Amino acid sequence: MREDFEDLRDEVRSCQKCELHQTRKNAVFGEGDEDAKILFIGEAPGRQEDEKGVPFVGHSGKVLDRMLAAVGLNRNEGIFITNIIKCRPPNNIDPIEEHQEACSRYLKRQIELINPQIVICLGRIAAYNLLGPEYKVTKDHGRIYEKDGMYIMGMYHPAALLRSNQHKEEAFKDFLFLKEFLKRFDDPDSKIDNSNSKN
Repeated sequence: MREDFEDLRDEVRSCQKCELHQTRKNAVFGEGDEDAKILFIGEAPGRQEDEKGVPFVGHSGKVLDRMLAAVGLNRNEGIFITNIIKCRPPNNIDPIEEHQEACSRYLKRQIELINPQIVICLGRIAAYNLLGPEYKVTKDHGRIYEKDGMYIMGMYHPAALLRSNQHKEEAFKDFLFLKEFLKRFDDPDSKIDNSNSKN
């Protein structure tokens, strides 16, 4: 598995499947535990991520780190973070379908290799990609979905929390629910409010 992961990382770094390779500084494969319990998926690298080759290292990353710390989680332990697309779009525009399609095999293979207990979609674009066009993050965030043999949950993108304070409390509750949901894998007898779950 380790060799497969490194081969995939090298493939992403040298990818030229779309025009974004012409303007990137670094392809951002992702970072974290290759045997992660939680896989966080954002939409695309920003300026600082492009410069450093690491996901969620700018202002949004700091928000994510604070949310994780508030519920006793750490991005360096049992977590892997990546994006739908691996190269920064010009001017941080939303990833277009062509760019998402170019990276789709990479994301699918990352999910297969990591085999997380749960996938967290950060923001509407990641959720749209994994859960479909009917998903609305303002309405459906914090709900657990079972799809293709995986548990998937959508959350507000950390950037949205920077723009508006009104979603911060909701986002914090989602992280608390995530922490509780993970207990079922360690303790089969754990009683968890699963009212948010949907098939």
